[in-house]
Amino acid sequence: MATQAANKGKIKSYFKGVRAEMKKVIWPTKKQLVNYTLVVIAMSAVIAVLVYLLDLGIHGILSLFIK
Repeated sequence: MATQAANKGKIKSYFKGVRAEMKKVIWPTKKQLVNYTLVVIAMSAVIAVLVYLLDLGIHGILSLFIK
């Protein structure tokens, strides 16, 4: 029983700490969030194209050796 009460106190304390830390967070504005999202989407597309081109090049080189 005593350990159960102690665990409840620890859990309560943990969530109080989480709440305090969440108040310290500086959240991005809507404009910043949209900009960051667009940057992530654009960079993902660029990296996808680069990986595709690299794969195409490696496939071309290997097909020369396999023939």
